[in-house]
Amino acid sequence: MTSNGHERAKSLRTGDPHELGEYRIQGRLGRGGMGTVYLAKDASDRLVAVKLIHPDLSDDENFRRRFAREVESARRVARFSTAGVLDARFDGDPLFIVSEYVSGPNLSQAIETNGPMDGGTLESLSMGVAAALTAIHGAGVIHRDLKPANVLLSSVGPKVIDFGIARAMDDDSAVTRSSQLMGTPAYLAPELITGGDVTPASDIFSWGCLVAYAGTGKAPFDAPTVPAVLHRISSGAPNLEGLDPGLRELVQRALDKEPGNRPTAQQLLNRLVGQEDPAESTVDQTVSRSWTPPSTALPGVAAGVAGAAAAGNGPSGAADTAE
Repeated sequence: MTSNGHERAKSLRTGDPHELGEYRIQGRLGRGGMGTVYLAKDASDRLVAVKLIHPDLSDDENFRRRFAREVESARRVARFSTAGVLDARFDGDPLFIVSEYVSGPNLSQAIETNGPMDGGTLESLSMGVAAALTAIHGAGVIHRDLKPANVLLSSVGPKVIDFGIARAMDDDSAVTRSSQLMGTPAYLAPELITGGDVTPASDIFSWGCLVAYAGTGKAPFDAPTVPAVLHRISSGAPNLEGLDPGLRELVQRALDKEPGNRPTAQQLLNRLVGQEDPAESTVDQTVSRSWTPPSTALPGVAAGVAGAAAAGNGPSGAADTAE
């Protein structure tokens, strides 16, 4: 617990900033491949999440250009089951991005603590994430790294974070840095493994993997090693044993190896809500009506936060946000 009494932030370390622009840093929330995420307060004393970009990235001028482009795209995304991007520093040092703060664990932490979801809660999760993808894709953005660590479970429903920002870490030549695999292995679409194009359909495949994980406690292409996971995604059938029968057919369609055969985010949402192009208010009411918030009192675990990324991933792609 930090000195301000907020139970989700860890104490600051030597060298951590106490201010970033107008934002007053309250504590640490997490750390990922792009940088460290802090809990902060803005000029109005509102809690926000501030991701401080790692210096070795911010020193790269190509990265700076990509970062600015992708953040501007992310700011156009409607706050529809997403944690909105509020602000960012593109010029000078250090670089950072500010997002809405979401109080609650991420999906990986919730499943590890409470076990798989079912019934109305699983349906609400599926619907909320489909609604987020509808908004993200509607703004011309592709998430590229949809995974349990990037879905936060608030008191009113799921919130998707980090949409589109992973692209800023891609090299212009499209050659992946040797120290990273873009995207989380267990949630990658097969066309990305084989060098195909990143499209909105790639996010739909990740949605299918995520819903299967939420409903069974295991990623549908789980295997002991990363190469085995990638092989299963490329050529194997998903393991959907134990998944709610009401969602199985839709998840199977989302996990089709051929991107053109997958439903769009809007089609997923229509099917889950039971209406054509449902209004945002209808989706919100439907999600909240069946949503059971997970326990946010997770002893020894730092909650997921807006803009936080997992520090590492095991072979199955499960997030590890502990520092």
